[in-house]
Amino acid sequence: MNMDEEDDFYGGSLVESESDYADDSESDDEEKESEAEDIELPQGVQAEIDTDFNRLVSNIRMTDDVSNAAMLHREWDFNIAQQDAEFRDDLREASGIGKKKGKKRGRQHGPVLSHQVRALIGEGNQAYVDGNIPDAIRIMQEVIRIEPRASSAWSVIAQCYEDSNEPKKALQLRIMAAHLRHDADEWERLAAQSRDLGYNQQAIYCYSKVYSLDPTNVDALWDRASLAKEINDLRTARHSLLAILKRFSHDMTVLAELRPILIEVSDLPLCASLYQAALEHYQTVQPLGPAQPIDPSLTDQPSPNQIFGFIDLLVLADLYNTMAEYDHAIQIIRKGCRWLQGRASQRFWDGCVDDREYDLPREERGNVNVERSGDVQPGHYPLDVNARHRLAIARIKLGEVEEGKMHASIVLAQDVLDYAALFGEIADSYFEREMYADARPIYEVLGADPATSSFYVLLQVAVCRRMLGDLQEAAEVYKQVIDADQTNNDAKMKLAELYEIMDEPRKALELVYQVIDSRKRRTHQPEATPTPGTVPQPQGASLFEEKSRTKAKTPAPGKSRLTLAELKALEEQREREVILGYNRVEDLWPRMLHGDVEAEREWMIEAEKLVEMFRETRNLFLTTRDYDFKGMFPKRRIQRRDDTDEDRMLSRLELNERDKHTRRAKDGGQASEKVDSFRGVTFSSWLRIFMQYAFVLTKRGDYDQAEEVLRHVLLSNAYRDSDSQNTIRIAIITCAVYAGKFSIAVEQCRKIINTHQFNNEAFRLLLVSLASGHRPTDSFVSSTLQKHVLRELRLHDASVKTPELMKWNVVGRKYNLSSSGKEEPSKVEEEVDEEAEIPGPMESNTTENTAVRMPTKNNPIIVALYVYLLHAYDYCPEDPVICLSLAIASLGRAMQRQSDNRHHMIAQGMAFLSQYRTLRKSSDDEMLAEVDYNFGRAFHQLGLYTHAVSHYERVLEIAEKRGSEYASVAKEAAYNLSLIYVTTGAVPLADGLYKRWLSI
Repeated sequence: MNMDEEDDFYGGSLVESESDYADDSESDDEEKESEAEDIELPQGVQAEIDTDFNRLVSNIRMTDDVSNAAMLHREWDFNIAQQDAEFRDDLREASGIGKKKGKKRGRQHGPVLSHQVRALIGEGNQAYVDGNIPDAIRIMQEVIRIEPRASSAWSVIAQCYEDSNEPKKALQLRIMAAHLRHDADEWERLAAQSRDLGYNQQAIYCYSKVYSLDPTNVDALWDRASLAKEINDLRTARHSLLAILKRFSHDMTVLAELRPILIEVSDLPLCASLYQAALEHYQTVQPLGPAQPIDPSLTDQPSPNQIFGFIDLLVLADLYNTMAEYDHAIQIIRKGCRWLQGRASQRFWDGCVDDREYDLPREERGNVNVERSGDVQPGHYPLDVNARHRLAIARIKLGEVEEGKMHASIVLAQDVLDYAALFGEIADSYFEREMYADARPIYEVLGADPATSSFYVLLQVAVCRRMLGDLQEAAEVYKQVIDADQTNNDAKMKLAELYEIMDEPRKALELVYQVIDSRKRRTHQPEATPTPGTVPQPQGASLFEEKSRTKAKTPAPGKSRLTLAELKALEEQREREVILGYNRVEDLWPRMLHGDVEAEREWMIEAEKLVEMFRETRNLFLTTRDYDFKGMFPKRRIQRRDDTDEDRMLSRLELNERDKHTRRAKDGGQASEKVDSFRGVTFSSWLRIFMQYAFVLTKRGDYDQAEEVLRHVLLSNAYRDSDSQNTIRIAIITCAVYAGKFSIAVEQCRKIINTHQFNNEAFRLLLVSLASGHRPTDSFVSSTLQKHVLRELRLHDASVKTPELMKWNVVGRKYNLSSSGKEEPSKVEEEVDEEAEIPGPMESNTTENTAVRMPTKNNPIIVALYVYLLHAYDYCPEDPVICLSLAIASLGRAMQRQSDNRHHMIAQGMAFLSQYRTLRKSSDDEMLAEVDYNFGRAFHQLGLYTHAVSHYERVLEIAEKRGSEYASVAKEAAYNLSLIYVTTGAVPLADGLYKRWLSI
């Protein structure tokens, strides 16, 4: 080391130790003391201070005589007056007397070092200059022991280790020294060194210090985020990128880096909000779209590569689809693509509920048939296949199946090798909607090509075939999967279930034995443990625990905090609360029925508490509905659940093999374990509370909440039996009819019809729900209901005429027409009910293979319901309802202008009406009144008032005789008779009818 370097070294160390360090508290004290009044020191104290100062100066000069001339020149090159003033201020501060004079000094870094420490620092520096590294380290360690905040000592030791070729220890010491200097550039150098040595956590810490000292240093944030992303520290990377995004709002490069991190940590709402804000920002900057030139008057203009592009639009749509916000996804695609195409001003497209804006031109449609109604014509604007795929997914999952199918058919017309991922997502959407007939061909296309096939696709094909009743074809697919992967126990268990349903217990037993053997072998195999040193980790010198983070999910904090005894005590407390609430609800119900407003308010509060408590209990809403409610603390078996299923199936199959006539399952004993109450209240009482609560909500106008409660209860494991399901569905129908939601009533009636195949009571329930009125009529003539009735009509007809074509579907527990019959496949596929619900599991396994009895006679009810009245009359000419319906239809046709033979239709109508009267002959006065009213109504319609009046008056006579006008059609007859009187001028007679029959 030359003389100049020695000067720099000594001078730098002394200056740092004396003036560069100070505590924040010291500077604060200086500020406070500077505000005090100026107090002059006493004469004796002032003399003592002057003496001490002179003595200190002489000592320093004697100590530095051993230094060379250059160093002396550097050391004593200062202003004597300034040093004297500072020294006096320090003494005044120490004594607490007087006011510091002169200019206020800037903030110091570190403490004021004592004479001993300064002397030791000088000795250590001299030892380092002389090349005596051990002595330099020893002396500086002594300095640190005395004053750990002396940064120069840390720096000298670090340099000693650096010269000794120990860079890791030197790095540690420099980091300790950097904490005393608060220099952002130094922290950035230390971060780079730590990163080069592989100390990633330490480097992240250094980058954090850089940003805390220099908030404008965005590069440090970016490096911190990049390094955190490399070591899978997603939390740190997320925090850093969000900090950058605050400084550079809506920067698409930062968003692109942040997106996978937010998706990985499942923070989709934040990711969607950031992209949504970016889209709105760029739409504001370029309102006409990026296809138009940027307005030079706008100040905040994005660079050409900083613009919300098509890929970002797809990302935002995917985020909304993943979060089940399908309406937002649709609007993003429609409005976003319009903006990207430079058509942002065409806002009139937002008024269209469909996607006609992006319909294909007629010459490009192919097999896609789209019929649009309304004044707005299709726009035929181009739409990328990827964007159309997002629209299809959103429309299908939203329930707008027809619009979704239109988009899906366009996507599916592409090459499967190029768009396999899009094909799979569309199939999954159909599958989630239980539209197995639509999902199946897509999965089969994917499974037919080795480049797009996978175990997942094949298993989905098998599930679709099973759900559609093709058990043999589903079994073939499972066989292919098992042949390709002998360790796939799930496929083996699924195939064993199919074999059991197909009454092939030996094959099922063989598969179950294989699964059990595989399970036993797996339990005896030692788990693979990672060998130490497999993943190289930096050793020794890092100040942090350097371990790469894994993506394994840590157990949720707070899980199993309560012991079993505490949980049982808590459950007992809740049971007492439920019993008190239930008793209170039972007491209030009679008072509420009598119109007590206060009782009704209190009843609603108590009932809401009970309902919400039931709905929030997870044990009542298990993920699988194959098991009944076993209580809050069911007995647990040592084996895992999958093992239990395998053992259960094994026992069942062995029993079936042993005795073909006695089909019991091991779970048959579980019927005795079924719990029929929850927290002291029986499930039937719970169900009554749910229905009462729903009825009161509906009467109050809150039908949506009532429907939500009943639909949720419908999914409970406590109400798996058929009677409970029917009761809840009928309650939903009741609320829907009261609220005028007839489409909901039709939906629930259809599900009851599917559950009770070949049962006329379900159709009668449908007719009762749609009694009269315009809105019920609209629901009755809807295409979905008419198609459903037509399918049931065909099934009834086929079961009577060609029963060999009927195939029992074990999964759906209903008969379907076999595709192997004489009908065309396309015709059979049209008959698949897209909205039909697969009925829930039955109460025991003994009834799974039991098919319902097929009808042997023609059923006139469905034919009449489909308005094939003459056909129904051929089936049952002695049904009075059919005869009355034919009479009404004939007379109505006769009154139309297009009637070809009006007299023939009138005669035919009166003939059917006479047949109806013959079939309804009875001694019961109410039936006679009904017949007379219908005859009077027929003559009234034909204008034969004399005959109509005689029949109406006979109805009123019967009502007078019975003394109860409310039990007959007396009011309707009186009203119609009054119309005839007013028309013919007999107003006094009409007034008499009003006073007697039509007054309240």
